[in-house]
Amino acid sequence: MRNFAYFEMPNPVGLQEDNEWLAIPRISRTIPFGYKVDKNDEDLLIPIIEELEALELAKKYLQEYSYREVARWLSDRTGREISYIGLRKRIKIEKQRKSKAKTYKTWLNNYKKALEKLEEIESKHIGSKKEEAREEDRHP
Repeated sequence: MRNFAYFEMPNPVGLQEDNEWLAIPRISRTIPFGYKVDKNDEDLLIPIIEELEALELAKKYLQEYSYREVARWLSDRTGREISYIGLRKRIKIEKQRKSKAKTYKTWLNNYKKALEKLEEIESKHIGSKKEEAREEDRHP
């Protein structure tokens, strides 16, 4: 059995300096890991760059380590507590949102292609009957 008290994650490498983190609206009572409440507007959450960068690195560590180990490392690294269940929930929700956004984008592209095809077919359609002018249009 492993003794987690002496477990250490490797030193962080690969933190990106060019990421731009944006403020997000507050939609629940809970403040998500990596954000804090804006002092001037309680409905706005300000990003904490160090925590968000560490969270991005933690996602990579999850390929090799357990949620418990990564959550402990993340808490030690940032000084803000996050449970392994909270970390797992955060990662799961992000994956769901990305998957949903990807699905919507795919649907949008498919609808655009179908609309273009429909317009092409309508423009080439020969011998179809034109719409009759309405009675109001004939007599001003």
